[in-house]
Amino acid sequence: MRWLKGIVLAVVTLILLIMGMLFAVRNQQTVPLDVVWAQLPPASLALWLLLALVAGVLLGMLAMSGLYLRLRTALMRARRDHQQQQRELDSLRVQEIREVP
Repeated sequence: MRWLKGIVLAVVTLILLIMGMLFAVRNQQTVPLDVVWAQLPPASLALWLLLALVAGVLLGMLAMSGLYLRLRTALMRARRDHQQQQRELDSLRVQEIREVP
C-alpha cells in the first residue's frame, strides 16, 4: 500500500510540474505591473501570477497563525488539565485500595 501511495504522489507531482512548465511557456508576454503606489518593471505574466500566488499563500498563512496559536494554547491547557485529573484519579484509586480491609 505504501508503494501505491508513492506512485500516486509521483504521478501527481509530475502532472503538476508539467502543468507549471506549460503555464510558464504559454504566458511569456512581458507586462508592467501598475499598483496604486508604484509602477513595477515589465516581467513575464507567468512570473507576476506566480508571485501573486506566493504572496496570497503567505498572507493566508499569516492570517491563520492567530487562530492556530489560540487552538494550540487551548490544546496544551486541555492536556495539562487531563494529566492533572489523571494523577488525581490515580491517587484516589491507590487511596481506595489502602482503605479496603
